[in-house]
Amino acid sequence: MSDNKKPEKITAIKGMNDILPADAPLWELFENTVHSVLKSYGFQKIVTPIVEDTALFKRAIGAVTDIVEKEMYSFTDAMNGDALTLRPEGTAGVVRAVIEHNLAYEGPKRVWYKGPMFRHEKPQRGRYRQFFQVGAEAIGFAGPDIDAELIMLCRRLWDDLGLENIRLELNSIGDAAERQAHRAELIKYFEANIDQLDTEAKNRLHANPLRILDTKNPAMQDLVNKAPKLLDYLQAESIAHFEGVKRILDHNNIPYVINPRLVRGLDYYNRTVFEWVTDALGAQGTVCAGGRYDPLIESFGGKPTPAVGFAMGIERLVELMKLAGEPADPASCDVYMVHQGEAAQMQAFVLAERIRDAGLDVVLHCAAATGAGSFKSQMKKADGSGAAFAVIIGDDEIANSTAAVKAMRGAEGEQQQASVPFDAVVDYLVDQIVGHDHDHDHVHYHH
Repeated sequence: MSDNKKPEKITAIKGMNDILPADAPLWELFENTVHSVLKSYGFQKIVTPIVEDTALFKRAIGAVTDIVEKEMYSFTDAMNGDALTLRPEGTAGVVRAVIEHNLAYEGPKRVWYKGPMFRHEKPQRGRYRQFFQVGAEAIGFAGPDIDAELIMLCRRLWDDLGLENIRLELNSIGDAAERQAHRAELIKYFEANIDQLDTEAKNRLHANPLRILDTKNPAMQDLVNKAPKLLDYLQAESIAHFEGVKRILDHNNIPYVINPRLVRGLDYYNRTVFEWVTDALGAQGTVCAGGRYDPLIESFGGKPTPAVGFAMGIERLVELMKLAGEPADPASCDVYMVHQGEAAQMQAFVLAERIRDAGLDVVLHCAAATGAGSFKSQMKKADGSGAAFAVIIGDDEIANSTAAVKAMRGAEGEQQQASVPFDAVVDYLVDQIVGHDHDHDHVHYHH
């Protein structure tokens, strides 16, 4: 006997989201803007695998961090027993590729990446289990100038995306010996005030006391604010590097706030650290975090190579673009093809291909379950598509070898319609669309 029970619906995994067609234009606008800004600073794209050897992240991030202990999607490959992990961040994979392919051999490199990252943490606004990042890494540059350049690149990106109210926080975390001296003082200070520490802070006291400075616990803010500051432990070389970064930013009128509590929990970070922060997204305020990580490449078995980079969360920035009222381009096409009757449909296909050959985007009306639809319902679809022009073919047009070309976007009463011979439709549309829109960047003639 057949079971008529409906199959159960399968939904997306918690914290992993679909990006729906309605949001795609905003994502595309973000990605295209990022691409052009990075290109304008000489960065080249690098694509690394989403799955890497688990040991890569243990070494890069540290085996006793929250990310490695609690948040990584790690598994054993059933085919060969390899320990594998879905990447929780992008830098480790880029550094592995740089070493593996000797990319820094011919000299310094500016590279960038984008793609999904995975962390098993509690989903909340702007923070998901699969999330997308854009990152840039400048490998082989030792001076403060590249740190400042990366920060200025971010500032240009915010401007080009129409985003305001993103502020820059800056700090220097010096070098390992300076951090050790500061760490000893920090432990001493917190031990003297142990009764004011919460459980999390007590757990971190000896393992990673710097992270206590990150606490969000309101009861501990005063204690943390009075804690010894790492900036007071910097030696001449670290101070000179930090002053160099600030001098370039000041000269280019990039405002920033020195935040002595801005730290990194990972040992391989050194000297400059920075974050771009907003108050518009609630608790998840950081939209971009960066810093210098000179010791990392050597710790991966490469030659000692200075490096600095940043990563930004695309979801958070797209959210900010929405809040800023950034209009995504609603038009899905330049031309909508309307047709009635079989001969008209055949001609519409031929014309649509010719128009695409000229580099314009065409949506050809295809029948829904209820048939092709009346001219009126098709014209409604043409209007909703955002197309600049509708090309209309019916029996009369077939008899005269002409198409009716209607402008869809003029003011009321200005929407003129022209009767254009089939052979002249492409030139007519290119002249109308490209002639009036110098920004139409994808027109390419195939004739």
